[in-house]
Amino acid sequence: MTIATSTKPQINWVNTLFFIALHIGALFAFFPGNFSWTAVGVALFLYWVSGGLGITLGFHRLVTHRSFQTPKWLEYFLVFCGTLACQGGPIEWVGTHRIHHLHSDTEQDPHDSNKGFWWSHIGWLIFHSPAHSQIPRFTKDIAGDPVYQFFQKYFILIQLVLGAVLLFLGGWSFVVWGVFVRIVWVYHCTWLVNSATHKFGYQSHDSGDRSTNCWWVAVLVFGEGWHNNHHAYQYSARHGLEWWEIDMTWMTIQLLQLFGLATNVKLAERKA
Repeated sequence: MTIATSTKPQINWVNTLFFIALHIGALFAFFPGNFSWTAVGVALFLYWVSGGLGITLGFHRLVTHRSFQTPKWLEYFLVFCGTLACQGGPIEWVGTHRIHHLHSDTEQDPHDSNKGFWWSHIGWLIFHSPAHSQIPRFTKDIAGDPVYQFFQKYFILIQLVLGAVLLFLGGWSFVVWGVFVRIVWVYHCTWLVNSATHKFGYQSHDSGDRSTNCWWVAVLVFGEGWHNNHHAYQYSARHGLEWWEIDMTWMTIQLLQLFGLATNVKLAERKA
């Protein structure tokens, strides 16, 4: 008897069903009684907290690339904000992104854009990735931190607590907009950095991959759309390098600098 073997990627049913449930929950925003401008305001505020302060400023520029330093309490707060985006725990997120940069647009890149827009946008998340086993090797600086371990283990529970608080404050409409709609929106905005900014836009630098600068992604994700700049100068706290490349996250870092809360800020050393 022979046993058939296959290299076909296996579906990650936990991720897949989770994404389906969140998108279905977001559809309740169109049901009567679930809309209010206050609920939309809550969603926009949490979009900034989880996507802007959390994912972009905290998970990405601070922790993944260490493009600046903050007091530890502020680092933990920003990581907490990123945890609210429900994109997995911070250890997993940081490790995956570091792997992406090391192997950008090659077969070892978890969201290799050569496999198409759909794959780099969401497809890579609904299949089991070999890269996942490599994460411990790329996160030795944070994996032993008990605060990071807590956020990694309990990010779903934290989201449930947030949902309970929103339910208490504003009822079901706050939950629909502040959790479901907001998470789905932040998901797709974040994923556009993996997909759209490896397909649309322009290249200012030879970064050795397909990364691009895409203005409309930069608007949606607080400056992360200047992705070719970032791939060329991964250590830089500033991604928008030209005057027209508006980078809201860089402005936030400058504000933190003003109050002495951001130090050792690294910037691109551009050639004349």
